[in-house]
Amino acid sequence: MSFCVRCGKDAEGLIDGMCAECFLGSRKPTTLPHHVDLFRCTNCGEFRKGEDWSGRPLEQAVEGAAEDSLSVIREADVKELSVSFTEQDPYTFLAVVDTVIDVNGCEVADSASVIVRLKNTVCKRCSRQLGGYYESILQIRTAGKEFPDRLRDEVLNRIGSIVAAQSRTNRGLFITKMELVTGGPDLYLSSISLGRSLAKDIGDSYCAETKEAAKLVGQTSDGQDMYRVTYLVRLPDYHVGDVVRFENRYYKMTRVSAVGGKAVDVVNFRERAIKRSDMQNVKVYEKASDLRSATVVSRSPGEIQILHPSDYSTLDLKIPDDAEIEESVKVTEIDGVLYYVP
Repeated sequence: MSFCVRCGKDAEGLIDGMCAECFLGSRKPTTLPHHVDLFRCTNCGEFRKGEDWSGRPLEQAVEGAAEDSLSVIREADVKELSVSFTEQDPYTFLAVVDTVIDVNGCEVADSASVIVRLKNTVCKRCSRQLGGYYESILQIRTAGKEFPDRLRDEVLNRIGSIVAAQSRTNRGLFITKMELVTGGPDLYLSSISLGRSLAKDIGDSYCAETKEAAKLVGQTSDGQDMYRVTYLVRLPDYHVGDVVRFENRYYKMTRVSAVGGKAVDVVNFRERAIKRSDMQNVKVYEKASDLRSATVVSRSPGEIQILHPSDYSTLDLKIPDDAEIEESVKVTEIDGVLYYVP
């Protein structure tokens, strides 16, 4: 057993010849600077922490800035820590950091304060976005002359979800701007890799044709060639809900994916798969938006009676046994005969 050179009592684990109480009595275990700056992007509202930016409430950002600036003597371990603050004005906060520290088994409570100053700035991502920075363009077009609003919104929502998911782990990925031009939307993207991944996803999901073209736009500071790449995705003329013709039969298209499509025969209601390599042979017979509605008069097993949408004569149509029939149904006319569209 050794003894403390200051108080003389026996103690184990001396620090510079002193027991923990005497050692701490001559030193302040925690310190904070007079002030610390907390940077907030005025465009996206995210706060900077080191080299990273993140979206969080102001209260958490102020507490985090105070906690991160805390210094603790190397001989101590922090056991408990809490931060409280008061607002002096909208850009100045007085934060107090209360701690319980352990030095060789001796626990001591301590407190320190720091002024947190809120500073407005613009993060790198927003600076690039506001400055119109882009490395690739994604052009979405259709095989036909028209781009239905429903389909356009569906594709753009899918793109938005993908970019939002990727940007959560990489803030450098974003849509700089979108333009609706003749033929469809053009999306200006922050990186070539983002354009490539979006073109592949939309191409696979809709069995679409994809092309890319690169353009030399300059050189980097180290002499490397710098390119911008345009990705063209041309959606097929057929879409889910359309009545299509394939191998001399008529189907309602029910699914389109990277591996091909699925369709239901409008005559016998059998479902079949269509390989990706065969999708080029699918031809639109009637768009979903052009299908006519017919009023249902009565229903019996496997059959309904409707009013013809043109002359209101009554007709009997076959339906699947599990069909959910409402007051009206969609129908298509093939060779002068009406068929129920499931």
